[in-house]
Amino acid sequence: MTQRIELATLMDRLAVDGLITEYAVAVDDGDWAAYRELFTPDGRADYRSAGGIEGDAHRVAGWLAETMRLFPMRQHLIVNRRLTFGVLEQDAGDTARVQADYVNPMRLAGREGAAAPPDFVCGGRYAFALLRTGDGWRLREVVVQEKWRRLPEPGGTPAPG
Repeated sequence: MTQRIELATLMDRLAVDGLITEYAVAVDDGDWAAYRELFTPDGRADYRSAGGIEGDAHRVAGWLAETMRLFPMRQHLIVNRRLTFGVLEQDAGDTARVQADYVNPMRLAGREGAAAPPDFVCGGRYAFALLRTGDGWRLREVVVQEKWRRLPEPGGTPAPG
């Protein structure tokens, strides 16, 4: 591999990593306009394994905007990112796939307070499919595979982890 190819691959890795981080920040901050812009025009998201919906990014962003009102505090931690580049029309590096684990603590509405711990914590794995566009890397597909969740016990106290 030449140094030029290695540098291009490194730059792509950084750009893809940045896009995944922007995804988490958009969801956590409730910035649904930014969320929509992270996707290709035909981009889709699938949150069915977490009790959500599947559809185009614009429809899913609307659903998230309503649903996430239940959780005014959110903090996605996306880790263990495994990235592979693919080929589209014989151009190396036009596509990418990322599998990444996540932990997502959230606080239910009405339970505010600086010292209040999250009430709801879930974790699982994301599968991201990305496409290089004229505007840089964009999400073509996001699939959430929730593996576990911890809910508050009846009476409002979180269950032991």
